[in-house]
Amino acid sequence: MRTMIISFAFSLVAAVALARPPAPQSPAKPTKTFTSSADVAALIAKAKSERKEGQPTVAEPMLELGFYDGHLEYRASVGPAAVHEKEAEMFYVIDGSATMMTGGKLVKETRTNSENLSGSAIEGGSSRNIAKGDFILVPENTPHWFSSISGVLVLFSMHVPRP
Repeated sequence: MRTMIISFAFSLVAAVALARPPAPQSPAKPTKTFTSSADVAALIAKAKSERKEGQPTVAEPMLELGFYDGHLEYRASVGPAAVHEKEAEMFYVIDGSATMMTGGKLVKETRTNSENLSGSAIEGGSSRNIAKGDFILVPENTPHWFSSISGVLVLFSMHVPRP
């Protein structure tokens, strides 16, 4: 009996050793919960240097935790309007000023992906002047657009999924 148990144990170890390794998992998303003011200055310089002529926005990752991603947005010109169907979006103006429109209806609406829409502008809606230090929270399913930008607008943006 003892021989049979030992034989079974060796067979099991051999089977495990010879088994194919598991398929590689996609790497876990990094966690980054702090960005210093020096890091922000470096991200602004990086975005400015990487921006191509005519490119309205350059985004750089700032904070990452699970489904919550915070990005620096360097906006040098007016870009498309957007609707995020399943996420609110929070903005903090790091530098610059702009006119932001919210509400209304997208003009020339197109589907960007399964959860986002884009448009060339917004019809209707409300305009608000925003500047350094301002916070904005745009609810999900709400068109939003920076319709004019004075110089360069630098934002922190975070998409906030609904539970």
